[in-house]
Amino acid sequence: MEELALGVALGFSAGISPGPLLALVLSGTLRGGLGVGLRVAAVPLITDLPVIVLSVTVLAVLPGRAISAGGVVGGLFLAWLGATTLRESRTAEIPAAREAAAARAEGRRTLTQGVLVNLLSPHPWVFWLTTGAPLLVAAWRDSPPGAGGFLLGFYGLLVGSKAALALIVARARHRIGTRGYRLLLGGSGVLLLAASALLLVEFGSALVA
Repeated sequence: MEELALGVALGFSAGISPGPLLALVLSGTLRGGLGVGLRVAAVPLITDLPVIVLSVTVLAVLPGRAISAGGVVGGLFLAWLGATTLRESRTAEIPAAREAAAARAEGRRTLTQGVLVNLLSPHPWVFWLTTGAPLLVAAWRDSPPGAGGFLLGFYGLLVGSKAALALIVARARHRIGTRGYRLLLGGSGVLLLAASALLLVEFGSALVA
């Protein structure tokens, strides 16, 4: 139960913290609806297995500049996403009901962006290298079911909190009018740019130091 509670606390904190993936969940929900937002919210379930494995093996023996370089690349990618979202927000219209093919295309595009964001962002790598992996290994040595409880609690709240926010946004997006929709979409673009700036400042300074 201790490992489960710890996973719940860490997962909830990570799930509601402002960041690139949360911003993409919100912008994806605004543009493509709840289904798109939920798929992006579930991205950690797709990407984090290699992150966990590599963070405790390969990344552990690489120099600190490797992490910094990854942060800079991730920051540049987020800057592109943020600028694109802001540009779209100037003329965006509230999405009408889409044909199935169009909805699937939007979902695939946003899901791909979410996967790239999560893999390029150094934050999952740093978390698992410095906090997650040591906790997971310690829990496994003490009790394998405890390690499973830690993962269940962490990902249940990490994905669940983002999915809940996507649900709130999806229910509100058709009631806010075109102006409100554009403001929300622009706000999600600003969040992406803010996350980009944080990554570039944090890891760019470390890279040139």
